[in-house]
Amino acid sequence: MRLPRCLMAALALALAPALAGTAHAEGKPIQVSLFNPIQIFPEKESIAGLRINLIYGANQNVQGLDLGLVNHVKGNGKALQYGVVGYVEGDFTGWQDCAICITKGKFVGLASGVWNQAGDGHGVMLGWVNVTKSMSGLQLGLINVTETLKGLQIGVGNVIQKGKIKFLPIVNWSM
Repeated sequence: MRLPRCLMAALALALAPALAGTAHAEGKPIQVSLFNPIQIFPEKESIAGLRINLIYGANQNVQGLDLGLVNHVKGNGKALQYGVVGYVEGDFTGWQDCAICITKGKFVGLASGVWNQAGDGHGVMLGWVNVTKSMSGLQLGLINVTETLKGLQIGVGNVIQKGKIKFLPIVNWSM
C-alpha cells in the first residue's frame, strides 16, 4: 500500500517518540543479512538502529528501522518495519508496512499490508484481511476479524466473534 507523502510524514512524527530510545537501547547498531545465518551478527543478538535483510534476517529484538524481504524478530520490536513479510514473535510497537504483517503478541501502532495479524491489537490496521484476538482501534479492510473489539471495523465483512452482533457488512463496532 502506498500512502500520500503528507500522511507518511505525519506517521513518522507520530512514531518518533517510540523510536527515539534506539540511541540508548541495548544491541548492535547495524545488521546486514543475506539470509540467516549469513548475517553480520547471530540471531541471538538484538539490533538497535538499522537492520537490512536482503532475503531473510532474524534477530532477538529490533529497534529502529527494519528493512528487507523477510524480517523476523524472535522477541520484541520497536520499529518502522518495511518489507514483504514482517514476523514478530513477541510484542511490536511502531509501523509494520509489509505485504504480510504478523505480530504474535501485543501490537501497538499501524499495520498496513495485504494480511495483518496480531494477538492483541491497539491502533490501526489497514489491509485486505485484518485478524486479531482482541482489537482496540480501527480495522479497515475487505475482511476484518477479531474475538473482541473496542472500536470500529469498516469493510465488506466484519466479524466480532464474541460481540453482540457477530457479523455486519460495511461497518461493525463495539465499545
